[in-house]
Amino acid sequence: MSLRLVIIPTYNEIENIEAILRAVMERPVMFDVLVVDDGSPDGTAAKVKELQLEFPGRIYLMERSEKNGLGTAYIAGFKWALEGGYQYIGEMDADFSHPPEKLDELSQVLETNLADVSVGSRYIKDGGVINWPISRLLLSRSASFYVQWITGMNVQDPTAGFAFYKREVLENIDLDQIRFVGYAFQIEMKYAAHRLGYRVKEVPIIFPDRAKGKSKMNIFIVREALTGVFAMRFFRSYKRYIKSSNSKSS
Repeated sequence: MSLRLVIIPTYNEIENIEAILRAVMERPVMFDVLVVDDGSPDGTAAKVKELQLEFPGRIYLMERSEKNGLGTAYIAGFKWALEGGYQYIGEMDADFSHPPEKLDELSQVLETNLADVSVGSRYIKDGGVINWPISRLLLSRSASFYVQWITGMNVQDPTAGFAFYKREVLENIDLDQIRFVGYAFQIEMKYAAHRLGYRVKEVPIIFPDRAKGKSKMNIFIVREALTGVFAMRFFRSYKRYIKSSNSKSS
């Protein structure tokens, strides 16, 4: 068993799942993987089970009966990871928009105590995006500026879904109080860590558009991010996120 776990949520990722799992297994730094599959009808879970035989004790599968949102998949994965004793717990997409070769650096930031949360960032020096239409880039950048302005976080890519957390961060955040279930979940997790006094460091990544499969982004996810972030900042106390007296919050 590794000290490092990568959680990959899936729904209809049969075109990507074998390739992404092999890419993680081939990293020079050892990572275990937990796939959280929301009842994919395309055979994603079955393919994961095949690969479990090839990589025993390295690939795990959590099967859920229906699609309940990205946030709930990650929360379930975080709780599983804490029960399993993992020290560095990451999240990434299955579609290669998050480069597997950056896993080592994201984990090393935590292992060398440079930060408590590491984020694969598109919007710092040496980061970027590939094959995005200008409309999508403007929407993403505008959302990032908006989140920074509302929350006060000094994180250039607060909506990023490629991140690692130290165990103590997830232990001290009351995960049951995380309300967002869509992509705004990523914002809320970073905000909770920020408000509890944890250090966040960004690592540059190049983010290509997915080559296979279908994006899960839709207008409801965008609306949740825009309206929910405002409510999170001004109508909810950050103290709701505190789970333990060991928190770094003052």
